[in-house]
Formats: sequence, C-alpha cells, structure tokens
Amino acid sequence: MPKMKTNCSAKKRFTLTASGKIKRKHAFKSHILTKKSTKRKRNLTYFGAVSKADQKNVKLMLNML
Repeated sequence: MPKMKTNCSAKKRFTLTASGKIKRKHAFKSHILTKKSTKRKRNLTYFGAVSKADQKNVKLMLNML
C-alpha cells in the first residue's frame, strides 16, 4: 500500500502543542487594517486552538489518525 501523503497546505497552517492540541493562526490580519481597532488587531496576533468540531478533519489532513 502506498504511503499516505500529508496535505501541504495544512502542514503550513497548523502546529501541534506538547499536550496534543492543534494551534492555528487567526484570519483577517493581512490587509485592510486601517478600519480595524488596535485591540482587535492585537487579539488576532495570538494563536488560537482548533475547535473540537474541526480537530478530526485537521488530523486527517496531517495524517495523525
């Protein structure tokens, strides 16, 4: 049977923490930033966790199941 391939776009977008959670970056932080408040932009800087509903699909893309 051939090797399972990792989804390259997922490989670039998600990282795994030591406790097994999946980290992701927030969207809406690349352009059109003048109308967004400083607080909103600052909060988009930090990493977020992938929601429980999406974890299975992300792990499939990363060949972790």
